[in-house]
Amino acid sequence: MRTTHRDLLTRLLPDDDPGGLVVRQGQFHIVVIGADRVVCLPRTPAAAARLPERAAVLRTLAALGLGFRTPEPLSQGGAAGTGQRPFLVLSRIPGEPLDADALHDVRVADAVAVQYTALLSGLARAGADEAVRAVIPQTPAGRWHLFAEDVRAELFPLMSGGGRLRAERELSALDGLPHVTGAVVHGDLGAENVLWEWTDGLPRLSGVLDWDGVALGDPAEDLAAIGASYGRELLERVLALGNASGSGLLARIAAIRGTFALQQALYAVRDGDVEELADGLTGYR
Repeated sequence: MRTTHRDLLTRLLPDDDPGGLVVRQGQFHIVVIGADRVVCLPRTPAAAARLPERAAVLRTLAALGLGFRTPEPLSQGGAAGTGQRPFLVLSRIPGEPLDADALHDVRVADAVAVQYTALLSGLARAGADEAVRAVIPQTPAGRWHLFAEDVRAELFPLMSGGGRLRAERELSALDGLPHVTGAVVHGDLGAENVLWEWTDGLPRLSGVLDWDGVALGDPAEDLAAIGASYGRELLERVLALGNASGSGLLARIAAIRGTFALQQALYAVRDGDVEELADGLTGYR
C-alpha cells in the first residue's frame, strides 16, 4: 500500500515519511495513519460510493459535543469519473485500542467501565435531542426481519447444512426484538474503534472511530459489541453503573451479539470483499 500509492500518500501526508506510515485494514477501508491525520482508502467500489455520506456524518457528529473526540473530515477526493483513487482524509485521534489483558487489573477495569458508561450516557442524551434526531438516520422498524431474510437469501447458499442450522438458531433469537430508537448508536463499538491514552497508570478514553453505521437505535447493539470485545465481566460492570441490567435488555444484547459474524458476512458479500466474507462465514461452512 505504501509503495503502490506513494505519490498520493506523499501529497496527502506531506509531513510524514511514507516508509514509516502505519497501515491498518478494516472491513470497509484501508487506513493509513500519519502523525496528525489519517487517510481512508476504500477497499471496494461500494465503500468508495459511501465516502461522501461518511464525511457528512462525521461533520454532524463533531458538532454534537458528545464529550469525546470523533474524527473530523479534512479533505476528500477521487470522485467517480475522475480516474483517481478515492480517499478521505481525517484528523487523527491520539491513543490506541485497549488490550483486553489490561482489564485483569481491577483499577483499570473500574476506570474503563466508568468511561464506557459515560460514553453510552452521552449517546443516549444525544438521542433525546430533537436537533440530533433531525440529522441522524433512524433504524428502520423492520430491520431485523429484513436482515434475517437477506441472510437466508444471500448467505445460506454459501453455508453447509450445519451452518444453516446454526444461523437459523441465531436468526430466530431476533424474533420479537422491539423497535428501539431512543439513543444514538455507534453500530460497531468494538475494541478496535475506541482509543485510549494512559495517564498515571490508568486508561483515559480519547475518542471513538468508524461511525459508518451510526443511527438512532437500540443501545443494546453497542453493549453487545463491548461484551464481544471485553467479555461478560466488563459488560456487567457497565450495565450495573448505568442501572441498565433488566432481563429484557440482556436478552436483546445476547440476540444482537449472535448476529455479528452474519452481519460481517452479509456486508462483505454485497461489497464483493472476499477476505471479510470468508472470515465472517468461518463457523458456517
